[in-house]
Amino acid sequence: MSRPVKLAASGLAALTLIRLVVASVVPLAPDETYYWVWSRALAAGYLDHPPMVALWIRAGTTLAGADAIGVRLLGPFAAAIGSLLVYDTAERLFPGRSAGLIAAALLNATLVLGVGAVIMTPDTPLLLFWTATLWAAARLASGGAPAWWLAAGAFSGLALVSKYTGAFLPIGLGLFAAVAMPRALRRPEPWLGALIAGVLFLPVVLWNAQHDWVGLLRQGGRVADWRPERAVQFLAELVGGQIGLATPGVFVLFAVGIAVAIRNTVRSRDPAWTLLAALSVPPILVFVQHAVGDRVEGNWPAIIYPAAAVAAAGLVRPFWQRWTWPSCVLGFAIAAGLYAHAMTGWPALPGGRDPAARQLFGWDDLAARAETARQAAHADFIAAEPYGVAAELAWALPAGVDVLATGSHWALTTLPRAEPGDLFGVLIRPERYGNALNPGEWRDVTRLPDIVRTGGNMEIERYAVFLVRAADRGIPVLRLPHR
Repeated sequence: MSRPVKLAASGLAALTLIRLVVASVVPLAPDETYYWVWSRALAAGYLDHPPMVALWIRAGTTLAGADAIGVRLLGPFAAAIGSLLVYDTAERLFPGRSAGLIAAALLNATLVLGVGAVIMTPDTPLLLFWTATLWAAARLASGGAPAWWLAAGAFSGLALVSKYTGAFLPIGLGLFAAVAMPRALRRPEPWLGALIAGVLFLPVVLWNAQHDWVGLLRQGGRVADWRPERAVQFLAELVGGQIGLATPGVFVLFAVGIAVAIRNTVRSRDPAWTLLAALSVPPILVFVQHAVGDRVEGNWPAIIYPAAAVAAAGLVRPFWQRWTWPSCVLGFAIAAGLYAHAMTGWPALPGGRDPAARQLFGWDDLAARAETARQAAHADFIAAEPYGVAAELAWALPAGVDVLATGSHWALTTLPRAEPGDLFGVLIRPERYGNALNPGEWRDVTRLPDIVRTGGNMEIERYAVFLVRAADRGIPVLRLPHR
């Protein structure tokens, strides 16, 4: 093992340790507590996503306990494993160029991996299995045994069980085979790999079939959104968001790498470049098409980053090689600043305008104030809207306090039904939502004094409090778990 590789391995180990510390200190965001609730009601599917994130959280909390580090435990290790896979992928596709170190460094310098490694969302397992699929396919592109199609199929199936955007992997693998390795399609291995992916995804399909295809329709229906009068805004947000999430220098290298991959695919159908283009172009086209009609969430294009990092590492012109390490330094510096801000809350924008503060800070404070409001009203339970606030309260409040929830995000789960009957509860929801409660969910509504979520000596958000009883119209009321 060369000295640069040893130094890189030591750096990755240190970076993983830092990420574990950050993951253990930073409070959970609402989506993370929401997925933690999923982990307490395991199923083959949920309204928003397939079940992999819930399985990962269940494994982490089983190993490390019901704390922030338990919820996020597998994230830093997944980032480390993914870095090793990207390293090996680049070394195989572009031998003799030190491409592995460059690709791994570029990927780790992005905020997608830097932040994604210390929070737990469906993108966390998705990126690991996406990278593993790329790694297996790279062995095929570099002359490996046809049996690697089976591994690529298995990893792409696990990516599908992580998030529905994993569907771009079978599409990309099919394009790669058709363009660069057409003879492979005459063999059974690619089709067996596709069969393995389908079998792994089958429980999610069956869950959707039993629930009116709600998950697939919810995510697939986004493609039909169409507001072309705002296309310029949405496209600018898409590009600007990726410049921020990739960090500026890395974004330029990624864009150039993908452009070179497309050019070389057209010119020579080189298997290495064709693989990278095939896993990049279909999602890019879909995201651009979607941005013409609606907003593309910043994390969606993260699936492009592993192939883009390898493609950027394959650039041979000295100008782009000189651009690499300053871009990585800038990316790591930005990530370090975000880590420090998330751990300390300083510096912060005033008036609750700090996006990190709105997501991370003050939830224990809100839970304490909600419990005080419940006791003052002599109510029997606490309910909350939207789903993220309800999940945060369930995470923060002690087991003796019933936290109930209604709505589509909970209705399809296997959480236990509550029977509040004529009992009164306090409903907590952001004050900006107004006073109009759903009469199909709540009745006998009385407005109580507002409460405020604070953190870092500032007001983050104000919440309206209502004394309510559950409506008797058959809408399910679920009891959320506690730690």
